[in-house]
Amino acid sequence: MLSAVVLAFAAATNVAFAATSVSRPPESTLEPSLTQILATEATQAALSPVSNVAGKGFDRIVQIWLENTDYDKAAGDPNMQWLASQGITLTNYWATTHPSEPNYCAVVGGDNFGMDNDDFNTVPANVSTVVDLLDTKGISWGEYQEGSPYAGFQGFNYSNQANFANMYVRKHNPLILYDSVTSNATRLSLIKNFTSFSSDLAAKTLPQWSFVTPNMTNDGHDTTITFAANWARSFLAPLLNNTYFMNNTLIVLTFDETETYTVGNKIFTILLGGAIPSSLKNTTDNTFYNHYSMLSTVEVNWDLPSLGRWDCGANVLEIVANKTGYDNYVVDTSNLFFNSSYPGPLSDARYVLKWPVPNTGAFCAAGKGVLSSVASTWGKSNGTYNYTNPYPYNDASGNDVGGSISLSTPTPTGSTSGTPSGSASGTPTGSSTGAASSASKSSVATSNGASFAAVAGAFSWAAIYSIFGM
Repeated sequence: MLSAVVLAFAAATNVAFAATSVSRPPESTLEPSLTQILATEATQAALSPVSNVAGKGFDRIVQIWLENTDYDKAAGDPNMQWLASQGITLTNYWATTHPSEPNYCAVVGGDNFGMDNDDFNTVPANVSTVVDLLDTKGISWGEYQEGSPYAGFQGFNYSNQANFANMYVRKHNPLILYDSVTSNATRLSLIKNFTSFSSDLAAKTLPQWSFVTPNMTNDGHDTTITFAANWARSFLAPLLNNTYFMNNTLIVLTFDETETYTVGNKIFTILLGGAIPSSLKNTTDNTFYNHYSMLSTVEVNWDLPSLGRWDCGANVLEIVANKTGYDNYVVDTSNLFFNSSYPGPLSDARYVLKWPVPNTGAFCAAGKGVLSSVASTWGKSNGTYNYTNPYPYNDASGNDVGGSISLSTPTPTGSTSGTPSGSASGTPTGSSTGAASSASKSSVATSNGASFAAVAGAFSWAAIYSIFGM
C-alpha cells in the first residue's frame, strides 16, 4: 500500500494537483455605474513618481502590446516593417498560452496559474509581481491604459461614451489582476491612462518601467493588423525623435498571442529605442524568448531578485545578456506550441484548488535569488514546477513536453544539453554568472501549492496520506 501511495504522489508532484471534476469558484465582478465612474474620475488623482536608477542595458523600459496576430501577418505589414527597420526584430519570441488574459497575467507575475479564459480573474495578495521587485530599489513604474476613465479603475470594461465602441478592458491590464496591487491605493494611482502618458511625457516624469495598452480599436483586437500597425507607427514615430523619451530607453513592441490557436504561439516582436545601438538597427535576433523574458531581462538589467516562477530561468534579451556575460539557452521549438494552459487555480478546463509554490531556493537569472518577501511567504521550496527551465512545461498534463534545451555557451563541466522530460541528466547547469539553478527536473516539485490563506511547506507523510484519502 505504501509503495502505491509513493507512486501516486510522485506522479502528482509536477503539478499542483491533477485536474479534478471540481469547478473553479465564480469570480466577483466590479461593475461601477457610469454615474459612479464619472464622480470618481473627477476626484481620482494619478501619481507620477520619478527615479534614475542606472541599468546595465537600459535605464527605461516601455512595453507596448498589440493583439491577436499571427507572426507572418505582422511581419508582412508595411508599417511593422518600417518599425522593424528602426530596431531589432525578435524572430523567436513566444506567448505563453491562449487566450489574451493569461499572457498579460504572466508578463508581470511570472506565471499564468493555469488561466485559460478572459474572466474577472484575481490573483491573491500573497503572490508578488514585478513591481515588488522594482520597489526594492526604488525604480519608478506605471501603466498606461488607453480608454481607462481614471487612475486605478478596476471595472471589467469601459466603452467609448460617444459611440459605445469597446475601449478599455480589464483583461488587457496586467497589474490590475493582482490583489497585491489593487489592495494598495498608491499602487492603484500608478495605473493610469493615455492622458497621463501625454502629461508625463511633457513633464519628463515617465517611469523607468511601464506597460502601455492601446484601446481595443488601436491594438487590433476589434480591427486589423493594418489598423494596429498604422497606430503603432503613428504613436512611436514622434517618440523615436524625442530626446528625453529615447535616452537609453528600450521599447518592446509585441503582441499578446497569435490569432490562430492551432499553430505555434510565436509572435512578432521588435526592440526599439535609444538603448539599441545604431549598428543593430534593422537586424534580427533568433534567440528563444517568451513573455517571461521581460521579467528576467528587467531583473538582470537592474540586479533585482526573482519571483521564483517562470521568470527564474527565462532567457534574457541579448542586448542585456551580452553586457552582463549571461548565457542564454538554445531551445529546440520543433515540437513546442505554447497554445494551451496547464492545470491551475485560474483554469476552467483543468481547475485545481491550490496555488503553485515558487522556487524559493534558486539563484535565477540575475543570480540574486528570490525576493525575500516571496521566500518568507512561501517558505523553503523547490517549486511546484521546474521554474529554472527557460520555458514552461508540465509532464503531468502533457503541456509542451516535446522541447529540448542546451546552453548557448557550453560549460566545461556538467551537462550542456538536455530534454526536460523527467530525466535526472536533463537540465543544463547554467553559466558561471548564476544563469539558472542546476536542479534537474527530477529534483523539483516537492511541494504542491498553497491555498489562498495558507503558506505552503514541504509535504509530510501525513499530508500525503491526507491527499490520497488514506
